[in-house]
Amino acid sequence: QMLANGLREVSNPSELLLSQNDEDLSGSAISATMEGLRPMLIETQALVSQAIYGNPQRSSTGFDLWRLSMLLAVLEKRAGLFFGQNDVFLNIAGGIKVQDTAIDLAIVAALISSLQNIPVSNKFCFTGEIGLTGEIRAVNRIDQRIEEAARLGFEEIYVSKYNMKGLSKKGFKIEIKPLGKVEDLLEAVFS
Repeated sequence: QMLANGLREVSNPSELLLSQNDEDLSGSAISATMEGLRPMLIETQALVSQAIYGNPQRSSTGFDLWRLSMLLAVLEKRAGLFFGQNDVFLNIAGGIKVQDTAIDLAIVAALISSLQNIPVSNKFCFTGEIGLTGEIRAVNRIDQRIEEAARLGFEEIYVSKYNMKGLSKKGFKIEIKPLGKVEDLLEAVFS
C-alpha cells in the first residue's frame, strides 16, 4: 500500500477488500477466491433495478461481462428468477479484476439478494463455480479458502457438495454448508 512515507506491506489484503459496513445490506456477498497461491476474501456487489429506459443495461466492473450474462441466464432457466426487465450492475469491491470462477457462487448470491431485496448475512462466505446446468462445481484449494474465511471470523461457508469428498478431515472453525445446484442456494440462504 502506498502511503505518504512510502510503501507499506499489506499483511492481510482480505481486510482491505471487505466492506467496512457492520449491517447486512442486500446485493452484497463475500467470496473466498485465490490470487495465485494466496487465498483472499472479496466483496461482490450487485444492483438489480427495474429498467426505466427501454433496453435493460448490463454492466460489470472487475468481472467478465459475458460470464455475468451466463450466470443471469442460469438463474432464469434453473431457478425461475427473471432479470429480463431489470438493469443489472455488478462490482468487485476494491477495484480488482477477478478471473477465478469460484467467485460465481457469491455473485449469484449477491444478484438474488438484490433482486429480492433480502440481505445476505455478513457472516456468510461463498465459493463455487456455477455450470450451465445450474450445478455448483468443485473448486481447487478448498482447504485454504475455508481456512481464510474461518480466520477472518465468518460463521458459515457455502461450497460445492463435490468439494466435500476431497476435503481434509481437520476441524475447521467454521460451519461448511454443501450445495449441489443454484436451487439449493435459494433454499439455504433466501427461504
